[in-house]
Amino acid sequence: MSAGSTGAEALLSLERLPDGALVETEAVLDGDAESLVIYRQGDAVRAWVNVCPHAGRRLDWAPGQFLLSKDRLLVCAAHGASFELEQGECVGGPCRGDSLRKVEVVVRDGAVWLA
Repeated sequence: MSAGSTGAEALLSLERLPDGALVETEAVLDGDAESLVIYRQGDAVRAWVNVCPHAGRRLDWAPGQFLLSKDRLLVCAAHGASFELEQGECVGGPCRGDSLRKVEVVVRDGAVWLA
């Protein structure tokens, strides 16, 4: 996915993204403002558009509040689809085999930026 932003502003500081946390932020992608899910696992940071591929609804149950299963899967609040946090693939529920829309990000100067 190509980002329509110049990347002039950081998406968020690493201080706002504790290890193992899921955080919501916004970014302009291809000219549209989008809600993103950002996940940190140690030094790795991953991001996806905050939309479930099953029905096109946001994944969070309240703004910026995400459900994690005991198996560390991101669970869609609407219909229970479960996504692994390496590639964003749906491993359970109504959209099994689909994936979240990945957004390329980089960590630089203590912050997360669009790649």
